[in-house]
Amino acid sequence: MSELIYKEEAFQIIGVCMEVHKILGGGFLEIVYKDALEYEFKRRSIFYEREKQFDINYKEVILPHKYYADFTVFDKIILEVKAIDGIPDEFIKQTINYLAVSNYKLGLIVNFGKDKLTYKRVVL
Repeated sequence: MSELIYKEEAFQIIGVCMEVHKILGGGFLEIVYKDALEYEFKRRSIFYEREKQFDINYKEVILPHKYYADFTVFDKIILEVKAIDGIPDEFIKQTINYLAVSNYKLGLIVNFGKDKLTYKRVVL
């Protein structure tokens, strides 16, 4: 069995998400969780960028609309924050596209919408 990509970094990110969920619980809007995550990343000195912009190349042009990752963490992991009922396939497909655009290898979709935090690793 192969080793998980960015295992330690992903573990730290999920730990931060668990801390936020432990304190806030489920049911807030995504923006509330993003604000809390940003606070925790700063407090723990974890390198991140919020709403990082990525260009979308199509053939020989860069499209006018950009992709904005909720967070990039450690300059190699995309973190997508959700506050919904579950993690449907459409968010997995979307994250695969985000990974392709960013040239990152790991995306984490974290869902704060329920009483229990859920997440999905997406590897490209």
